Amino acid sequence: MCAAIVLGISRADARIRNWAPLASILVGYYLAGRTFVAPMPRVERWLLAWDRRLLGDPTTRFANWPRLVLGYLDTVYMFCFALVPAGFATLAWSGHLDLADRYSTMVVAAELGAFAPLALLQTRPPWALERPARVPDDAVQRAAASFVRHATTGANTLPSGHVAGSLAIACAVIPTMPLAGTVFVFLAGSIALACIVGRYHYIVDVVSGAALALAVWAVVTAAGV
Repeated sequence: MCAAIVLGISRADARIRNWAPLASILVGYYLAGRTFVAPMPRVERWLLAWDRRLLGDPTTRFANWPRLVLGYLDTVYMFCFALVPAGFATLAWSGHLDLADRYSTMVVAAELGAFAPLALLQTRPPWALERPARVPDDAVQRAAASFVRHATTGANTLPSGHVAGSLAIACAVIPTMPLAGTVFVFLAGSIALACIVGRYHYIVDVVSGAALALAVWAVVTAAGV
């Protein structure tokens, strides 16, 4: 991966160079998943304890939410990775390709920063430990359940890569394009809520993912990238 980055910077066409870092996020996610050996029950119990302390019974907490809201949350969760190219495309189409390095630095750092701890903190997501949540059953909910079982590594990232990445995208876009950035902030908030409601992540994952994104934004801004 390091060699590919160096060769890409020195030899690749600018269009490939600008978009290639985004592909490294998916590579990093699945490679990090390969480090998962065995779950840590003590850490899982600690994470679940915080959810129960703040939510009560998470599997019934959202049972009465409108089906339309639950469907929306599952949809934005499944299409979270589409935000990465969407954020960059927003900058490119508005004539801000000069911000490509800043955007990629913030988003890739937030995403890989969320994946890296999996080598040390090995836990399973809430849906793998709890009984199925009592929510209205529909096609969107079934699609989301199938997605997390077949398209993800099955391991829990702490911090949440979904939250860290989506918020980093918003932070990268909003200084230059406030309106579009506000939309990305709303989507990031929706994804954070979806992680909890759908039991894809623990509350601690979501909070630490947001903190990671803000920390990356602060470092990149201070460095003047």
